[in-house]
Amino acid sequence: MMKKFLTIAAMFLMALTASAQRYPDGLIDKTVAVIGNEMITISTLEQEIQYMRSQGIASDANMRCNILESVLESKLFLMQARIDSLTVNNDMVSQSVTQRVDQAKTTLGGDEEVEKYFGKSLYKLRQEWTKQLEENNLTQQMQQEIAGRVPETTPYDVKVFLAQTDPEDLPMVPVRYQLSQIGIYPDREAANLAVKEKLLAIRERIINGERFATLARIYSEDPGSARKGGELGMASKSIFWPVFSDAAMSLKPGVISQIVETPDGFHLIEVLEKKGDMFNARHILMKPEYTVDDREKAFHTLDSLRHQIMVDSLSFTQAARFFSEDPATRTNGGQMADPNTGSSYFEIDQLKPQDYNAIKDLQEGEISESFESLDNEGRSGNTIYKIVKVDKIIPSHPASFEHDYSLLADEARAKAAMDEIDKFLEEKIASTHITIDPLYKDCDFARESWKTKVIKE
Repeated sequence: MMKKFLTIAAMFLMALTASAQRYPDGLIDKTVAVIGNEMITISTLEQEIQYMRSQGIASDANMRCNILESVLESKLFLMQARIDSLTVNNDMVSQSVTQRVDQAKTTLGGDEEVEKYFGKSLYKLRQEWTKQLEENNLTQQMQQEIAGRVPETTPYDVKVFLAQTDPEDLPMVPVRYQLSQIGIYPDREAANLAVKEKLLAIRERIINGERFATLARIYSEDPGSARKGGELGMASKSIFWPVFSDAAMSLKPGVISQIVETPDGFHLIEVLEKKGDMFNARHILMKPEYTVDDREKAFHTLDSLRHQIMVDSLSFTQAARFFSEDPATRTNGGQMADPNTGSSYFEIDQLKPQDYNAIKDLQEGEISESFESLDNEGRSGNTIYKIVKVDKIIPSHPASFEHDYSLLADEARAKAAMDEIDKFLEEKIASTHITIDPLYKDCDFARESWKTKVIKE
């Protein structure tokens, strides 16, 4: 593999001398592929590599080959999209451009650093990225349109898919749990008041001359920034909670904010620098702390409810509706659902570690002891005390028609869609004028038909 990489690298450097057109870092541009009336240049590939590296993505020996193949495929979809008169979703593109610019500015440290890294103005970058993302949008629409030609999957299709698929290649369905819970929160009002009093005292110490950075190292509960004196680094305001960004952007450098509440907890903020819609700030994050009394009180209530349920004087559903303080599950009689998918079945890695540890040894119908866990609010969740009932356990098994029809139908449809896309690409590669520079003759393309388009030396 190393020998192959060195060969490609050597040919790449030799090819750069073929033209006088230069682009950032002193490299010389060259057309390396023609597809229809579109040209693909080295600079196009290098620009994508440069962006990927700016996001911390490591390159490997075959990266340029992979990017070239991806660009070639995209061009085929793009050409068809233009023939079919598809239109760009401008709102989606604008949002994507803003997100890409914000990511670059946050990663590299501001406008000037982005311009220095890419060797061009931010205005020019926005133009180039807008054009690229417009093409990406049309490409995605065309892919969706081709995949959409596949008719709805029927039970017969699923049976054909099963018959044509080696049993060893069928998806394994991991063990899944259907669960119900009763949750009780600690006294959040008292805990919030206590943490606010601590932050007010810290704010007073800063105003009286103590260093914000020193106190952030001692008291902040944000491990990522605490060790750096609470400093977050220059970043786009869009990556923070809106209330945090609004507070930071309204401050003058050196001024200490009032207490700011976000789903992560309570903050004091000091802005160090502002540039456009970016800022660098220090913060001290503190979260409400709950007492042993809170825990014992909640556990006493939950243990009592568990006992009543187990002696059949109260059903779990009734107890959840009357006593649970978790609004997401209370109205459903305690039945839990994945907040991302809405499914009432959980795989092990979809459960919080505390929840899984509480139910891992239980059988169907059994109820856990009381335990402390987290809800789904904010980035890290709020403390909540629970008992959880295991309603149903579906053991791990190969997907079957009887028990996993929906999963197999999705798999069958996905395969049919990929077959349709493969058919489109093979037909277009065969019927479109395409030439690829010998520089890429050693590339391990995923699609063999590209190799027939490489010019022979």
